[in-house]
Amino acid sequence: MTVADVRAFQRTARQSPYKMRLVIDQIRGKGVNEALALLRFSKKHAARQIEKVLHSAVANAEHHGRIANEPVDVDVLYVKHAVVNEGPKLKRFTPAAMGRATPIQKRTSHVEIVVAPRAGRPAAGRARTAGRSAGRRRAAGAGGRGGASGTARSGARSGARSGARTKNPKRGH
Repeated sequence: MTVADVRAFQRTARQSPYKMRLVIDQIRGKGVNEALALLRFSKKHAARQIEKVLHSAVANAEHHGRIANEPVDVDVLYVKHAVVNEGPKLKRFTPAAMGRATPIQKRTSHVEIVVAPRAGRPAAGRARTAGRSAGRRRAAGAGGRGGASGTARSGARSGARSGARTKNPKRGH
């Protein structure tokens, strides 16, 4: 399959970019089917908006494949690039105390998703990332279970507390 990267946009979505980025960070790099399943069962409102854009990107890929007269396998597509940028702000005012008005900025977002066919087998990418995370767990576990850094840090804290308590002989500690 030689269909190149295919994009889909949604401009000025009425949700703040911060809230949209929380959802889009979850689907970046995942397969299209896995990303759609994740978005379908997410409670966040931003997931509905992003799901529409992802469906549009898949439809664009199928359309490009039809034009190029090449078959497109949706199971091979993955989210190559997913980003949320800030759109124009809607500026409003709300009443405040003593006759004043305070400004409100209603933020909007631009969503961009790029899907591409995954080179090679999709399982190879998952196995490689699992090995990396296992290495991280081992490294973190060694430091937290009784390594020199963990005991020195906790010992310094407990020593400072106990030292402060024993200075007053009237308290009897």
